[in-house]
Amino acid sequence: MLRLAGARLLDDRDFPAVRAALAADPVGSCMVSARVEVAGLDPWRLGGELWAADSRPLRSGRIQGLCFSGPNLIPLRGNASALRSFADRALRRQRTCSSLVGPADQVLGLWDELATEWGPAREVRHDQPLLALDSPPACTPDHLVRAVRPDELERYLPAAIAMFIEEVGIDPRAGDGGASYRARVAELIAGGRAFARFENGEVVFKAEIGALSATVGQIQGVWVRPDRRGHGLGTKGTAAVVSRLVRGMGRTASLYVNAYNDPALAAYRKIGFQQVGSYATVLF
Repeated sequence: MLRLAGARLLDDRDFPAVRAALAADPVGSCMVSARVEVAGLDPWRLGGELWAADSRPLRSGRIQGLCFSGPNLIPLRGNASALRSFADRALRRQRTCSSLVGPADQVLGLWDELATEWGPAREVRHDQPLLALDSPPACTPDHLVRAVRPDELERYLPAAIAMFIEEVGIDPRAGDGGASYRARVAELIAGGRAFARFENGEVVFKAEIGALSATVGQIQGVWVRPDRRGHGLGTKGTAAVVSRLVRGMGRTASLYVNAYNDPALAAYRKIGFQQVGSYATVLF
C-alpha cells in the first residue's frame, strides 16, 4: 500500500471500514458515498482517491480520518492531526481540485493547513447549513416540473450556465469552451436527474440531483429565471424534486445553502427541510 506523510491511500480491501464510516453520516457524506457505491475504492474507477489518516493498515475496522481527493477535496472526518496528514499529502502534488467542500469544521480546519501554499482562495463560504428531509414536502409541488429529456439539452443548457455563473462566480465554459460542463449536464439529464419547468420553450425553474447514494439524494443548481423570481416557483419547484427523491426514489432529500441566503432558507423551511449539519466551501 502507498503511504505518504501519515495519510494512507485506501483500496478495496478497506471497503467495509469505509462503508461503515460513510454510513455514520449518510447526509454529510452523500457526495462521496455516491461515488464509492458505484466505483469502489480503486482510484481510476472512483475518479479520485480516498485517504485515511492512519498510516497503518486498519486493524480495528474503524477509520478515524477520511478524505476524498478528486475534482473536489472533501474531508469528511478527522481530528487536527488527521487534517495535517491530509494537508501534507495534498501539498505533495499540484492542486487540481476546484474547491474544498464538506463538513464545515473539517473544511475550515484543512484550509487552515493549506492556505499558506494554496491561498488566497477566490472565496471562502464559512457557513452553509446542510438541510435534509426524509418525508414528502410540506407544500404542494409544482406539477409542471419534470425530468428534462435528452433532446432538450440545448434548451436546458443556457439556464444551467446562468445558474453556475450566478452561484459559483465563474463561467463553466472557460478553458475548454464548455465541453466538460456540457458533458456533465448531459450526463445528469440522461440519468433522469435534471428537472425543469419550461414555459414557451424556455426554462424558468431548474434543479438537479447532483449526487445520489443508496439512501440520500443531494439537490444542487436550484435556479429561477430572474424575471420570474418572487412568485414561489423556486419553492414549489424544489418541492417537486424533493417529492421525486422521497416518494419516487425512496431517498432522503438533502441540499446545502449559504447562510446569508435568507430567501432560499425561507423557501426550504416552507418545504419542510431541517438543518442537520453545517458545510463550508473554499472556491479556487
